[in-house]
Amino acid sequence: MMLKPTDGQRIVRALEVLDASGRSILEWQAARGRPLIDRASTRFLVIEPDRAELVKRIEARFDRMLEKGAIDEVRQITDLALDPDLPAMKAIGVRELQAAMAGELSFPEAIERAKIATRQYAKRQATWFRHQPGPEWLRLRLGDRAGSTISDTLFSAT
Repeated sequence: MMLKPTDGQRIVRALEVLDASGRSILEWQAARGRPLIDRASTRFLVIEPDRAELVKRIEARFDRMLEKGAIDEVRQITDLALDPDLPAMKAIGVRELQAAMAGELSFPEAIERAKIATRQYAKRQATWFRHQPGPEWLRLRLGDRAGSTISDTLFSAT
């Protein structure tokens, strides 16, 4: 896979691999050894919480992050004047809280936007999983029997 000149994050990673190993990332990707996992005997489980429950958990998680000092943490990294293209500066919530600190958004609006961005990220993850090839996908809804359902599925004969 060729790297795009505008993809700074992947370019930095490729240079780190080259520096650490003496081999390009393309060489590593082309080197095909024995797979670590026998895909033919692997069961793929995707656990999908109820959408309303997921939204509730996302909001509670972000509220806990705020209670534990997320605003101070964002203020501290902002004071460091780091490159905005660094992965840490792209974390969900950082830009939203920075905008509130700069007076561009109210804090409630920034918090709501960060929660929305988190929900969108969760949706992209679910979409990615739905489009992955595999021998079998078992989609489970979290609930009272989720643990026993997972156990039964993992240890049942295929």
